[in-house]
Amino acid sequence: MEESEKYPLDQLVAIKQKRLEEAEKALAEKKAILAQEEAKLAALEKKRDEVKEHYQAKLTQFREKLDAGTATDKIQQMKQYLKLVAEDLKNEEQKVQAQMKVLATAQYQVELALQDLYKKQKDVEKLKIHHKEWQHEAHRIEQQKENVFTDEMGSSMHTIKKAEKKRKNRGNK
Repeated sequence: MEESEKYPLDQLVAIKQKRLEEAEKALAEKKAILAQEEAKLAALEKKRDEVKEHYQAKLTQFREKLDAGTATDKIQQMKQYLKLVAEDLKNEEQKVQAQMKVLATAQYQVELALQDLYKKQKDVEKLKIHHKEWQHEAHRIEQQKENVFTDEMGSSMHTIKKAEKKRKNRGNK
């Protein structure tokens, strides 16, 4: 096959390859965002759990004081404090729930980017297969041309030898 013969879809291959690289980059970015959101969720869950533990500890302390027969004003103060801690716990839980939604969105974005990447990999793979088939066909056509040329050369050589033989035979007579 001649070197000058160039694959006609080279530009398309380059475009598809560039799109594949962009999809890989986009996927990496989406995964990085997902990791950040997971870290945020972990931090929020940790803070929520700390508030929850504090609430449980204060609730236990409150029950112990009730059982011990603590003064009414102390009990009222403790009730008020428990309400504040319960409100903090509720706020922290809302933050966790909101972050879980953000995380779900980030996971969905990763999934979309992954699907896009697979589609683009498939496009590039199809073009690679086509390129191999094209090379094979181009080689086969080139081989046919060479065979025709060889046949013509053989035929020409045969004709020339035959003509020389006739001439020799005529010259010998």
